[in-house]
Amino acid sequence: MTNHAHATTPRVSSAMALLRDWEAPSSFAATRNDYVALLRDRGAAAMDRDGGPVHLTASCFIFNTALTHVLLCFHRKGQFWVQVGGHIDAADDTLVVAALREAREESGLTELTVVDGVLDLDSHDLGSAFGRCRTHWDVGIAALSPLSPPRVSHESEEVAWFTVNALPQKLAGSMPRRIASMLDQLRLRQPHGMITGI
Repeated sequence: MTNHAHATTPRVSSAMALLRDWEAPSSFAATRNDYVALLRDRGAAAMDRDGGPVHLTASCFIFNTALTHVLLCFHRKGQFWVQVGGHIDAADDTLVVAALREAREESGLTELTVVDGVLDLDSHDLGSAFGRCRTHWDVGIAALSPLSPPRVSHESEEVAWFTVNALPQKLAGSMPRRIASMLDQLRLRQPHGMITGI
């Protein structure tokens, strides 16, 4: 009998392909392999918040086109500044679609130009405020946007643009590294590797 929790679905296959296609910096090579293994071993459950306390999430780091500013939200549960993003919904066909949906919901920004492919992976444990979730294996993409005024959602207390060399206090622990790595990769890609927002 087939165990449907571990069955490979089109969404799981798409996520694995997205990760494998990433020309990742050497510092991400082992982590990328761990993510692919998680998807291979757990199948659809790895992308479902109800599939267990450890699962994938999808994030979107929003920068202005000049790469001088980054958009962050002050997370209501975590009480820290972090990128927009979150759980993958059943209607999200791909990780990129999930990340963009979260970006629009949490920022109110609509003019987003997506950078092709994965740019960041970050696995982090969560506190008790996050309920049943214990560890998020986050997949980060990037999008470019005009410096438009953002809108606060129910998940955050504030959403604001910050210059990349003057980030706020109370950042989530991995944020300085994640933003710096993103910027390094984006500067190498400009003006190539951009696709129209979806």
